[in-house]
Amino acid sequence: MMGPPSSPGEERPMTMAIPDWSRAPVLVVGDLILDRFVQGTVRRISPEAPIPVVEVTGERRIVGGAANVANNILALGGKATLLGAVGEDRHGDSLRALLAQLGLDPEGALRVPGRITTVKTRIIAQHQQVVRVDRETREPLDEESWESLKIRIREHLSSHRALVVSDYAKGIFTAARLKMLGRLAQETGIPYVVDPKPAHFPYPGATVVTPNRQEAAAIYGRTFATQELARVAADLLGRTDWDAILFTLGEEGMALANRDGSVERIIARVREVFDVTGAGDTVVAALALGLASGIPLLDAARLANAAAGVVVGKPGTAVCSAQELAEALRCSS
Repeated sequence: MMGPPSSPGEERPMTMAIPDWSRAPVLVVGDLILDRFVQGTVRRISPEAPIPVVEVTGERRIVGGAANVANNILALGGKATLLGAVGEDRHGDSLRALLAQLGLDPEGALRVPGRITTVKTRIIAQHQQVVRVDRETREPLDEESWESLKIRIREHLSSHRALVVSDYAKGIFTAARLKMLGRLAQETGIPYVVDPKPAHFPYPGATVVTPNRQEAAAIYGRTFATQELARVAADLLGRTDWDAILFTLGEEGMALANRDGSVERIIARVREVFDVTGAGDTVVAALALGLASGIPLLDAARLANAAAGVVVGKPGTAVCSAQELAEALRCSS
């Protein structure tokens, strides 16, 4: 059974060096999102309704969803191939252009006629998010487009050291497609990391799944206290063929649950939380890089925890660089 939460002094210090993961490319498949951040100031309340009037002072666009996972892999010094879909619209063109600027092949973002590109627009004033506006479809990707993606997945798998599924429930995945991906990963013999959505449980064939507390509760069937993690993990592992679960618990850090019944608590390594947007993508990126490089799962999870601690201290959808990760590890050792 899991004991009481560890204190920082009880956790093994992070003294390891960051692996050379430039030789461990990761294949990322998932929902592609364009993140828009509209910045402004608020000086008055609207006469039309009791809402603030935001006077726009700037805007920036960055990649989100599975694209942010790939971007984090690059920032950490790794290599990634990204596969997903966008619409034949201006937002899809903008997302593909951003991918090219980052050094990711924009052709991996398949353009699908008649489909809209997922866009999350966040209105921010005085460093506070006022509202988020989503433009999206959750309709399953058509079979012809999926077949095109499947061909590319098969072509790339043998030359990559890990597979990531970044599921935002925007239509890329169905139960049948996820079953096929799990089978391919097992046949190839590479680690398979899943950032899940409860609607697509159970992700057969996954090496490790990374639910946050809300996602884990939805899969488990009810909310749970941290002290119940061992019971929750046993239930989820009993209903799946996963090797492990990495629970992300916000300010409480993480917990790695294995098939042998062990649950390892990992203390949060963050001085101040500024914005949690995209932190889950950072976790998946660092975890996948660690496994692709051949380090033990627990060590990979600790690297992911340190990287997430860097990202939540930044505004908006952000990444952690290799230098920042190294500094975070030094500070926590």
